[in-house]
Amino acid sequence: MQEKYLPIGSVVLLKGGKKELMITGYLMETKEEPGRIFDYCGCMYPQGVLRSDITCVFDHSQIQEIFSLGYVGQNTKQFLDSIKKEADKIKEEII
Repeated sequence: MQEKYLPIGSVVLLKGGKKELMITGYLMETKEEPGRIFDYCGCMYPQGVLRSDITCVFDHSQIQEIFSLGYVGQNTKQFLDSIKKEADKIKEEII
């Protein structure tokens, strides 16, 4: 598990990927893999969300390169710390 999460709006490239993704959310579970919690969900960048039924899901370990960090406001660090705690709790329940 990584030490911290990237902020919403961060633009990344996944290992083996050709298109950039923008992080739009955290701790996503899919119906295709119930019980597995992905660190992030995102959309293609710069296209954005093209269809409401398609979301890219990925883990921090899959990120090859970070092109841009999302906005870090006054409450961002506290929020990202809470996401990390929730992720740790979920992973403990799975084990």
